[in-house]
Order: sequence, then C-alpha cells, then structure tokens
Amino acid sequence: MSLDRFLTLLSAVAVSGGAAASLQAANSKTGGQKAPAQRPNVVMIIADDCNYYNIGCYGATNNATPAIDRLADEGMRFLNAWNSASMSAPTRHSLYTGYYPMHHGGYPNHSAIRPGIKTMPVYMSELGYRVGLAGKWHIKPVESFPFESVPGFASNCTTRNPSHTMAGVAEFVRRDQAQPFCLVVASVNPHAPWTGGDPSRYDPAKLTLPPNFVDTPLTRQMYAAYMAEVDLLDGEVAEVVDLLKRTDLYDNTLLIFVSEQGSQFAGAKWTNWTPGVKAAMIVRWPGRVKAGSVSEAIVQYEDILPTIVAAAGGRPGVDMDGRSMVDLLTGRVSDHRRYAFHVHNNVPEGPPYPIRSVGDGRYRLIWNLTPQATYVEKHIATAEWYKSWEADTTAHGRRMIDRWSHRPELELYDVAVDPFEMHNLADDPEHAAVRNRLLGELRSWMKEQNDPGASADRPVARPKPGTGQ
Repeated sequence: MSLDRFLTLLSAVAVSGGAAASLQAANSKTGGQKAPAQRPNVVMIIADDCNYYNIGCYGATNNATPAIDRLADEGMRFLNAWNSASMSAPTRHSLYTGYYPMHHGGYPNHSAIRPGIKTMPVYMSELGYRVGLAGKWHIKPVESFPFESVPGFASNCTTRNPSHTMAGVAEFVRRDQAQPFCLVVASVNPHAPWTGGDPSRYDPAKLTLPPNFVDTPLTRQMYAAYMAEVDLLDGEVAEVVDLLKRTDLYDNTLLIFVSEQGSQFAGAKWTNWTPGVKAAMIVRWPGRVKAGSVSEAIVQYEDILPTIVAAAGGRPGVDMDGRSMVDLLTGRVSDHRRYAFHVHNNVPEGPPYPIRSVGDGRYRLIWNLTPQATYVEKHIATAEWYKSWEADTTAHGRRMIDRWSHRPELELYDVAVDPFEMHNLADDPEHAAVRNRLLGELRSWMKEQNDPGASADRPVARPKPGTGQ
C-alpha cells in the first residue's frame, strides 16, 4: 500500500469516528438506539420523470405504490423536498455534486459540469466505499463521474423496453461485504414514451386527471400508460429492498428514494411550477431515522450528497450549496432551509425561455425573465396528446394552452391551498409584501450564484461523444 493511500484511509477512519460519535449522541436524544460500529451502506433509488403526487403516500388517487409507501412507513417522508431544475441532466448533476445548476455549470440539458468539481463517486471512494451506478447516467463529462457501471437496468430513458434484471446489482452488493458500498439505482421509469408495464390495469375513463390537464381521450390513454410505468418503478423498489433483506444488508443501509422531476405532460417537467420541481423524497436509516416520521423542512436535492458524505464519516466540501441533513434526519433539528430555489433554461429543449423561482414552503414566486416570448418545448409541442389539447375548444382547454405558451413576468401562488398553481396572486395588493420579499430573496440568490439571468439561456458546447470533452 502506498503512503498516500495509507494516509487517505487513516484520515477517513478518523473522520468516521467523529461522525459516529456525533450520530450516537443524536440517537441518545431521539430514541437511545446504539449506533452500529460499521458505517452504513448507501443506496439511492432515483425515478425518472415521476410526479410526486403519483406516489401513494403523497396522495395518489389513481394508483398504488406499496413498496415505496413501506419505505415511508420505515423512514422519514419529506413534504417540502425540491429539485432545482426540472430536467434530467441538471438535476442529476446537482444530485451528484451538491451544487446548484448555475454553480456546477451543467444547467442546460445534455450539458457537462465545469472541470474540477468533486462528485459523489470521488467523495465516497476516498472514504473507502465501492461506488456504483445502475441504469440511467445522463451526466457529463463521464471522467468527472467515475462510478462503476453496474449492469441490468436500462440506461436509455427513451427506450421502448424499460425492463431490467437484478443480477448486476446483486453481484455488486454481495461482492465484498467487508467494504461498504454506495449504489445508485437510476430507473428510467416512468419516462416517456410510456411503453412498459400493463396499462390495461387502468380504465382511462375512470382516471382522475390533475386540474392543469386538458381532458381529452388521448390524454387519458397516455396517462394510463404513464401509470403503468409508475407500477414498474414501484416493482423495482420492491426488488432492491428484497435483495438487501436477503443479503442481510437492509438494516445497515441508508436508503434514499427520490422521484426526480415531474412527468412529461405540460405543466410539470421543463417548468418551474410546483408539479415540475417538487419531489417525493423518503429516507430510511435504521437506528437514525424514526420510522413513520414526516418532515416539513425545506430540503433540496443539493443536500443529498453532503448528507451521504457525512453519514459515511466524511466532510462535505466547504463550498457546496447543499447542506448535510444528518441533524434533521436524526431529530436534532426540525428546520433546514428558509427557501428553495429553482432555475430553468430552455435551450436546447426549445427557444430561449429563462425562468427563476423561489418558495418558502407556503408561497412560491416564479419570475419569467422573457415574458414577451412564446414558450415552446420541442418534445411536448410534437406530442399527439398535446395536439389534442390544442384542438380542445373548452374554456379550460383554451386557458391551459395559453397558460403553457404565454406567461406573465411574475407568478405568485399560495401552494397550501393551490398546489397546482392555477390562481396567480402576483397582482393582488394583499400579497404585495410576500411578492416583494420573495423577489428580493430570488435576486440575492441569483447574485450569489453569478447567474446573469436571461443571457444564460443559450447554446453551450457539449462534450464530444466518447471523450468527455
């Protein structure tokens, strides 16, 4: 063993001991369970374009997700978890770096983070963990994310066959149980084209549609197909949990489930509306997290990496935007953030249409930086179900199409009573103080992030295929 490697391991052990002592102290305050001597394994399961409200324990009305719900029964369910950009690449870049999109630089879809940013596989391998990723990557440049590639799950989110096998994951977790592991299982469900699962389980005529949908026969048919892939997602969660139980690893595993951003129906993904940026998030950590607990604290995806690093005995980067949630998870504190922040830059998904937003847990302010423009997202604009919306002549249908395409500069919503943000309060004199406070916080955050605003929504150089450049 080299001297450098020895010193790295020695440092990791020392830090781990300090973290374990802190966590054990927290446990004595919240339940008295003795902390296990070994560091936890880490498993993070990521959905792909799953609406938070289609998860059973978050109020699903059309479907059931028993495996995910059991995790909530055994862990902590978050009511105010948020992503900061409702599209896959920037969301995953934030998950794996702990930085907000404008900070890590990989904020356009299909783009790359800036050079020199430390990522999850680097942090965790330095702490002595094996670090693997099964399923969807959508992160660049590849050399900045040295995950071990774990086979068995589809990596192409637009595949028409989102089936999977567990053999690769099983081999990874069983390989060396003397060494802790960190594994990301990144499903491609329920990402469009919604061709997996069994949609016949759902009668389109009986589905309850969200209020921001236009009720057409084709919309109902596609929503049933989407539900079938939510079923596949829940089945994947069940299989991962079963594997951990069969290998006696379940009770020494920090398990995190996140739903990613909202679905590829107009009004969720590729927007800063709540259905796009609000997430289901559940954390199960035996001996640390109280079973069946619920947190109203505001947390963001950027907080996940520093939490995992701290739980493993490490120290998150001092300049991370994310903050460790260990004290929140273990009951030492009940609050985490005052505000959640979000960005949208539309290129390359359509012409420029930059959006920024902020929420305080009750109110959300959305700032459309180019309200004079028409919003277009290329995938939705060509979808047959969306064309059926355009053809709808009802007052609600006309309103939803106009809401999608033409937006005012400021939108303010009371999400406690209006979770789908159908009633804009920005021009209401009674809410002027709330509007001005949130706009001030948003401007300050943009300044901290060196976010130039509208001018950021432009094409950026992409890595060359196979080179990471």
